[in-house]
Amino acid sequence: MRVLRFGPSIVFIKPEEIGRDIENLFNVEPVAFDRALGESQEFETILVPAGAEKGTPFNSRKSVYLIKERVDIVLKEIMNAKLPVQEIIIEAKHIILRVPANPDKAAEDIIQRYKGKKTGFAGGLMEGEEKDTLILITTKKLNLPLKMKDIDEGILVKQPFMELYRDLVVHLPIIMHKTMPEGWNELTIKVYDTEKRYEENLERLFLVIEDLDWGFVVSEGWDWDYPRPFMRVPVYKLKLITWEKPEKVKFLLKGLEYRGYKRFCDIDVFLEGKKISWVSIAKGLEKFEVAKKAREELESLLTPDVLRSLHEIEDKLISSGS
Repeated sequence: MRVLRFGPSIVFIKPEEIGRDIENLFNVEPVAFDRALGESQEFETILVPAGAEKGTPFNSRKSVYLIKERVDIVLKEIMNAKLPVQEIIIEAKHIILRVPANPDKAAEDIIQRYKGKKTGFAGGLMEGEEKDTLILITTKKLNLPLKMKDIDEGILVKQPFMELYRDLVVHLPIIMHKTMPEGWNELTIKVYDTEKRYEENLERLFLVIEDLDWGFVVSEGWDWDYPRPFMRVPVYKLKLITWEKPEKVKFLLKGLEYRGYKRFCDIDVFLEGKKISWVSIAKGLEKFEVAKKAREELESLLTPDVLRSLHEIEDKLISSGS
């Protein structure tokens, strides 16, 4: 699970007319700021050609450039190309913090702890300077790009980035604890496959856990299960620390048991040693209908690359005829 990551570097560059040179040098096209932000990844660069003033609202800027490189590489290329640059202004570096709920509580703690100021995202970018740090809080998972609407809180802190980052990492568990509505859940997940294709099924399981950002796998290994008296079968067991609701985890993993009419394995979920029954999540549906509905929702939540990898593994299992 990722709860902390960096955003792209945002750089104002003057004069405004330099945009044509940037397009030619980096082979990019101008886009709206929110689109550039929504398509950017960690450590990439957004160049903002600027006129005499900096204060134009970010969400109204129509001609910025997303460059899929670190800011130091971008500035090196600009310098080596001898573009007619008058001034470069680097915006406050921003850190993105993901919380499970109550982003306002996380904001209150950060404001008090670091003497920060609530500014929102755009306000913090316009007000902040290059030595400041902007902490952005979201409830969205961090393995996907974020748009401005995904940011719940923005706090500007007048502290150097590296100094603040080191301290924030230390205090992060305390901040996270204050945002938890009901605390963490410790779930035990057991996988059983009559065909003993554990390598493929565990890869499928871990793909889902990581992509949906469910939490932390703190232990795993082989164990025995007893489905009936005097019957012992091998299972692979792992413990997951998560803030997701146990019933939601059970429901989506029900979709991992099947694809169409093909069954791959059994996946049981336990909370505090008690097995969560599929009946408790069925809402009146039959068992196969639950699996079909769960599969549809699971696939809608996975990122395209992970869904493609999942299908590739399953295609091999299906074609093997096992």
